[in-house]
Amino acid sequence: MLVGVLESGRKRKNGTPNREMQTQFQKALIPADIRSLATFDHKVFHRADWFDREDWRTYESWWMIIDNKKVGCCAFEQHVDFQDDVRDDGENPRLRGSLYIVSTGILPRFRSQGFGTLLKCWQICYARRHDFKRVVTNTRKSNRSMITLNRRFGFKILRTTPGYYEDPLEPTVVMELALDANER
Repeated sequence: MLVGVLESGRKRKNGTPNREMQTQFQKALIPADIRSLATFDHKVFHRADWFDREDWRTYESWWMIIDNKKVGCCAFEQHVDFQDDVRDDGENPRLRGSLYIVSTGILPRFRSQGFGTLLKCWQICYARRHDFKRVVTNTRKSNRSMITLNRRFGFKILRTTPGYYEDPLEPTVVMELALDANER
């Protein structure tokens, strides 16, 4: 578990200054946390995008906990490239040095408060600390906030694949961040 204190100089919507927040990134315990991960998934994403419990067993998942509240969650596959959008077998091949961010989510009531930025920053730090050479992720084309956030951190669009997502049918945008060897 990683623990830190985050102090924000920004003011809250009601005009009062923010206070220090205790921030933790805690690895989800599998299988004990699978039910909590699925519940979180259902609160954050469209029904068509929910992972089943077996998917959660294969991912390395992490909770972002702010002041003892689960605010965000992310999931990784290590040494994997995202290609199931372009391969006939729908599989993601192994690729040494590649971290695939399978999922990044913030509970709706905590959005637009900087927590997505904090989680993305932590994901990149995680990749660097574990000597990954690149990070790859994908998202719905309509998820402009995630695409914008990824771009702010230096991710580049690799491709847009039509018809990847269902309900509603829409493209996936695949993005990559190359990690400079001097920064790892």
